[in-house]
Amino acid sequence: MVSATTGDVGRPESRFAPEVLYEAARMYYMEDANQAAIAAAMKVSRPTVSRLLTEARRIGMVRIEVLPPAQTASDALAAELASALGVDKAYLAEGDLANRIGPGFAPMVGVALREMGLMPGDVLLAASGRTLYELSRSELPQLPGVVVVPTVGGQAEPEPWHQTNEIARAVAERTGAHPAFVWAQALPTAEMFQMLQRDPDFQRIQRLWASAKGAVVGVGAPPTTRGSISRFIPREDNSLARAAGDVCLNFFDLDGNEVRFPGSEYMVGIRPAALQAIPHSVAVAAGQDKVGSIVGGARARLFKRLVTDTRTARSVLDLLADAAA
Repeated sequence: MVSATTGDVGRPESRFAPEVLYEAARMYYMEDANQAAIAAAMKVSRPTVSRLLTEARRIGMVRIEVLPPAQTASDALAAELASALGVDKAYLAEGDLANRIGPGFAPMVGVALREMGLMPGDVLLAASGRTLYELSRSELPQLPGVVVVPTVGGQAEPEPWHQTNEIARAVAERTGAHPAFVWAQALPTAEMFQMLQRDPDFQRIQRLWASAKGAVVGVGAPPTTRGSISRFIPREDNSLARAAGDVCLNFFDLDGNEVRFPGSEYMVGIRPAALQAIPHSVAVAAGQDKVGSIVGGARARLFKRLVTDTRTARSVLDLLADAAA
């Protein structure tokens, strides 16, 4: 909201007569007259009107105040959403940002990252998926000395948003942090999985997962409805038909119960218990296709804070209210 006032205040001298300046400012700011109408009424040229308005602002005859939008309504909605989901805090963007996750949510993700209080040597986990991919290319706060670690394998993925090492690298580059890498695909063979458990580099990654202070994750939509998912996930398998979504390829139903599928025991990624133990975990998700996914992920306690938009927030509350009724 922008307001403008004119008044008799101490002003620097001007080469224009005060009454002329006041008349131009009054017509423009108080009567919403355009510059052409003002020029005709005052019998001057349009460039002269523009100079009069500029001069009126310069000497303080016109004072323009830019006010931030009222936050009361969205703050109340965020508090209601956090309480209903049982999470510590919710951050809300106005409107529907499902198609502009990166630029739309980066400022609030930045707030959440700063609130983690990460120090040099602390570990921040970064998930895969389109949401994190977009955020990794957006403006994020500086995190010097922090170690950014992928939460899942992804070395053999064809789509860039499932290439977890590249997401970790991009986040680190944006924030001044240091990346660590997981040199494995999301779902290796049983033999390869057993070999990984003996690999010193992978053992280090597991220690980093266990010691993480923060995490930024996405919330996946139901796997059977998605256009993009890790190529190793058998989304046509009947076992995933009841999955409401996933966090870091840990699938769950609407009630938050774990949903497993053939081979899931060999997934290379952080497990639910380790996610639940992270002190500062933030999920970023928006869109009508993710309403049930957000509810299930919160019930599974796979994140402690949520970044979303007001449209998604109201839909989540509607779903919870319908379930309660």
